[in-house]
Amino acid sequence: MSNYSIGVDVGGSHLSCAAVDMEKQVFLENSFSSIAVDNKASADEILSGWASVLLHTIRKINSGTLAGIGFGMPGPFEYDKGIAHFEHNEKYYNLNGVNVASVLLKKLNFASPVPLRFMNDASAFAVGEALKGSASHVANSVSITLGTGFGSAFISKGIPVVDGDLVPPLGCVWHLPYKDGIADDYFSTRWFLKRYKEETGLEVDGVKTIAEAAVSNEIATSLFFEYGNNMGDFFSPWLKKFDAGVLVIGGNIAGAYNLFGPAFEMALRMNGVNTEIKLSALKEDAAIIGSARMLDPDYWEKIRPILGKM
Repeated sequence: MSNYSIGVDVGGSHLSCAAVDMEKQVFLENSFSSIAVDNKASADEILSGWASVLLHTIRKINSGTLAGIGFGMPGPFEYDKGIAHFEHNEKYYNLNGVNVASVLLKKLNFASPVPLRFMNDASAFAVGEALKGSASHVANSVSITLGTGFGSAFISKGIPVVDGDLVPPLGCVWHLPYKDGIADDYFSTRWFLKRYKEETGLEVDGVKTIAEAAVSNEIATSLFFEYGNNMGDFFSPWLKKFDAGVLVIGGNIAGAYNLFGPAFEMALRMNGVNTEIKLSALKEDAAIIGSARMLDPDYWEKIRPILGKM
């Protein structure tokens, strides 16, 4: 009997995975594995590294109990076919055009067929939070990840909503026009680095450095206020339209919520939004749990038709 599925979180510089008990939705003890990845390496080097960490987790599972492997994968990606399209990406560009599913299956060398399934990484995070995390108590939720990119997903009764009048095109917001660019320009790490240099003339290596400066630096403090206020104004219409019970916030920038959260929540209230705001309860584990859920037969039948639209 297939008792376990493996969930995989594919990050820009790492891959993490664990075996998930499909009934209890908890990790199998000692099955978590992670590896640092050079995203500019050759396709073979990248996928060989992924295979090695997957095999470490697979060995923790008794033979015959593995239902399959689910991946939370950044885009652009053909999630229904397992093919990468990273031609214009700075990360993983050597995987462009590669059938990741086919190559990995060869490297894993299973004795019998094992399904590999793929979902957008932000959607996997949101599914995990809706199933076992900060959004498990509501029907409609929105989850966002704030970091090198601006990930988002709209969830209704555990299923990502990727089209229709209640959500943006593709069921995410990173590509939507905002001010002089798109949302991803304003709510990812590079906005902080750009604005901090504009205001101070200094180049820093990450948002954490700016957050540490905010203890005594009014410029750094004002940037977090600007960030939170902008995000509240941007997100308010979509939270109202989708009737989201909870907005879950994850990603590295979420660690500075004490600095931008008050301005964000104030902007939401001024726009008449009463959505509950919660930080991610599961963090990286959310994408692992969410992607592993694709191996549940009933859930797979519900989500399979929408993967090609992600």
